[in-house]
Amino acid sequence: MSFFPFLTHITRRGAALVLAPALLCAALTGPSRADEAAPIKLGYSKCAHCTPLSLTPQYATGVKIDAISFNTGNDVLTALLSKSIDVAQVTYLHYATALDKGFAIVGISGQINGGSQILIGNSLPVAAGDWEGLKNLIAQYKKEGKPFRVAASRGNAQDLHMRGAFAVHGIDVNKDVQFINIPNPSDHVQALRRGEVELITSVDPFATQIREVKAAKFFAFPYDQAAGKLTNLIVTRPDVIESNRRGVLETVRAIVKVNDLMAANQPLFVDTIQKVTGLDKTIAAGAVQNLYPDYKMYRASAVAIATMMRQLKYINGDVTAAVEKNLDYSFLEEVTGKPKTDLGY
Repeated sequence: MSFFPFLTHITRRGAALVLAPALLCAALTGPSRADEAAPIKLGYSKCAHCTPLSLTPQYATGVKIDAISFNTGNDVLTALLSKSIDVAQVTYLHYATALDKGFAIVGISGQINGGSQILIGNSLPVAAGDWEGLKNLIAQYKKEGKPFRVAASRGNAQDLHMRGAFAVHGIDVNKDVQFINIPNPSDHVQALRRGEVELITSVDPFATQIREVKAAKFFAFPYDQAAGKLTNLIVTRPDVIESNRRGVLETVRAIVKVNDLMAANQPLFVDTIQKVTGLDKTIAAGAVQNLYPDYKMYRASAVAIATMMRQLKYINGDVTAAVEKNLDYSFLEEVTGKPKTDLGY
């Protein structure tokens, strides 16, 4: 039976005459949302690197993406592991930590790196980049019986960057200073203003905000350690890949598109940061100078991070093999048309 006689048949029986135009329209408009992959819930945190992920829904093809913002990377990881979301922006540190705890998690794309700044109290007599001066000041605090308090959001890349940089310059985070955990980066500025810490390693745009409002002064970019500038990683669970591989693929495609946009259109990057965080445009513009869009996944550096995390007693076991094994380059390879050897492997 052809489609049009079928329409005549159902209308003659009086079965909802109004359905005929609607069915005819559906027949003539071609493929529908039924051709799309199952929807994907993508979680990201409110850091400057992460905000471009808010654009993925409008640049996605073949899948509906629901981009959900969280206060911290730890919150995003928790949502992924509890199956509240399907794909997550976390850090390489979160990735190694999850594997150390026995969770099944798979890296599928890089995103944006950088974004870390070490900031020191305005009144402290240490110039930018003067590590010897910092060590001498810490020694002076010890001599006077005062704790030299350093802060970061534990579990974020900035914490690892700080610990790695301190180790390189001969500062033991566990013995020489007192670590203060401030989970939400948006609270860093007030901690400095209230004099609760002497030094903080924060994430942009909040780090740039701290400098703009003169709550602290710049000390260093903590990139001279094994992690380098490596920060964000896009991860998912094996069950999501198994049940909705195409959805994961199209999500990676959208992330790569948005990454290329951020690299080519800095004003759009600034506007996106401002829109998601609500911070001043000047702060967003300053933050962009310390951010590096990059969808590659750096295998050797990821392994080095896992090694450094164990040395710093951040994790208990040796997860280097799992870190390497659980990086799945197949999605990036299909999206970019490049071999994994050109994608950080």
